[in-house]
Amino acid sequence: MILTCLAVVMTLSVAKAEPLRIELDSPNIEPLPFAAPAFIAETAGAEQYARDLASVVAADLQGSGLFRAISQDAYISQITSFESPVQYADWKAINAQALVTGAVSTTNDGQIVVKFRLFDVFSEDQMGEGLQFVGSTNGWRRMAHKVADAVYTRITGEGGYFDSRVVYVAETGPKNARLKRLGVMDYDGANQQFLTDAQAIVLAPRFSPNGDRVIYTSYESGFPKIYVLDVASVGRRVLQDQPGTMSFAPRFAPNGQDVVFSLTTGSNTDIYRLNLDSGQRTQLTSSPAIETAPSYSPDGTKIVFESDRSGTQQLYVMDANGGEATRISFGQGRYGTPVWSPRGDLVAFTKQNRGRFHIGVMRTDGSGERLLTASFLDEGPTWAPNGRVIMFTRETAGSAGSSTLYSVDISGRNLKAVQANASDPSWSPLLK
Repeated sequence: MILTCLAVVMTLSVAKAEPLRIELDSPNIEPLPFAAPAFIAETAGAEQYARDLASVVAADLQGSGLFRAISQDAYISQITSFESPVQYADWKAINAQALVTGAVSTTNDGQIVVKFRLFDVFSEDQMGEGLQFVGSTNGWRRMAHKVADAVYTRITGEGGYFDSRVVYVAETGPKNARLKRLGVMDYDGANQQFLTDAQAIVLAPRFSPNGDRVIYTSYESGFPKIYVLDVASVGRRVLQDQPGTMSFAPRFAPNGQDVVFSLTTGSNTDIYRLNLDSGQRTQLTSSPAIETAPSYSPDGTKIVFESDRSGTQQLYVMDANGGEATRISFGQGRYGTPVWSPRGDLVAFTKQNRGRFHIGVMRTDGSGERLLTASFLDEGPTWAPNGRVIMFTRETAGSAGSSTLYSVDISGRNLKAVQANASDPSWSPLLK
C-alpha cells in the first residue's frame, strides 16, 4: 500500500472554543474562506512536494463548493516553521476563517513524511490534534487527499470523500465506432490507469464494498457476460456462463460476497442474486416485464431496481430476498438507474421527461424528489463515499457528441466536469 502509517504527531492543544461548522443543509451555503500556505520543506528535496501538497489540499477543499481559498497574494503572514506560533491577527485581516499549515520531509529510504495542523482563526484555537502521514513519495497525492479529508471532516462534521477512486469506461474514437475500456482514477481525475484493453465493449463497472474488485459487463464473447476483476492484480474471471442467456447490470451486495444482476432468457429479463463463493444462484423477480439496474440498501436488506411492469420505466423497492415490490417513483416521465445512497437516506436516479434527461434524488419511499441536473443526456449516477456528492455521465448531442463525467452535490450546487471522454462512473469507498 502507498500509505503505510497514520499517527498523531504529538500531543497538541485541542480546540477549546466551538469549532467552525458549515451548515450543509442550509439552502444558501456561503463558502468558508480558508488559507493553505505552501507546506514547509523540512529536508532538502522536499520543496516541490511541499508546494504540491498544499496545492492539492486547497483544490480539494475549494472543489467541494463549501470552501473558498484565499489567494496567496493576499497573505500578510508567511509560515516559515511548522512550530512557529500562528499570527492570528494577520490571518483575520484577510478574513481567513480557517488556516491549514503543514510540513514535509523525505527519508533516506525513499519515503515522505507529511504532517499538518488546522486552526480556527477567529477563535484563535487549533482544531483537533496534528496528524502525520508516512508513505512512498509516489503516494504524495493520497496524503494530500487525506489531509483535505481531515480538514473537511473537522469543519463540516461529516466524512470526507477526497481519498477515493472512480472506475469508469474510457472512450475513444467517433461516436458511431467508439472504443471502450475500463479505467480507474482518483476522484478528481488524476492518476488514470487502464484495467482492460479496447478489444471489446465494456459497460457498467462497479466497485466492491472495500474497493478491491470491480464487476462489469463485457461483450468480448459477442454476448453480454459479467466479469469480476481484481484491481491490484488485474486478474479476472467470468461469472456463471449459462448458454442462451445474457447477463448484465451487476452490482455487489454490501457483504462483498453476493452479486445482484439481470439475466435475460429468451424475451424475459429478471433479477438474480449469485453467491461468489458457493456459486448458488437465486431468482429474485419473476415478471414478464424487463427488470434491471438493481442496487442494495447499505444494510443489505432492500434492493431498489427499475422495471416497466407498470407500462413505463419506473423505480421499485423489494426485500433483498425478493418478493413483492413497492413502486416509489410517481412523477412525470421515466425513471431508471437507481442507486442507494451510502448513508441510506436517498436514492439517486436518471429521469427522462419531455425530451430532457435529469439526475435526481428522492427519499427511499419516493417522497421529496429533487432534480439536480438537466441536459440532452445525463445518466448513471454514483455516490461519493459520504453521500453528499454524485458523479454521472453527460453526453452531448450530434454526430460529434462525446461523454464527460460530471459531479454535483445533492442540493444541485457545484456542477463541474471531472473527466472527458468517459462514462459509467462508479465511486469507490474511502481508501484504506
